Amino acid sequence: MLVLCRKEQESIRISDEIMIRVLSIQGNRVRIGIDAPAGIAIVRSELPNAGRGPVPHARRDSRSLH
Repeated sequence: MLVLCRKEQESIRISDEIMIRVLSIQGNRVRIGIDAPAGIAIVRSELPNAGRGPVPHARRDSRSLH
């Protein structure tokens, strides 16, 4: 596992198509934004069946993090 530290508004690029940005940090809560192609399922790991196929009800924001 690679562990990186980021401050607010800093990002991590995973590939040419995936970027993760720290949007805000408030106490012990961290808001992140994930910019990825629509065909990639992004699911919280604590949800049942996480990562198993497409998530039709997942909200996609058309705004880019760039």
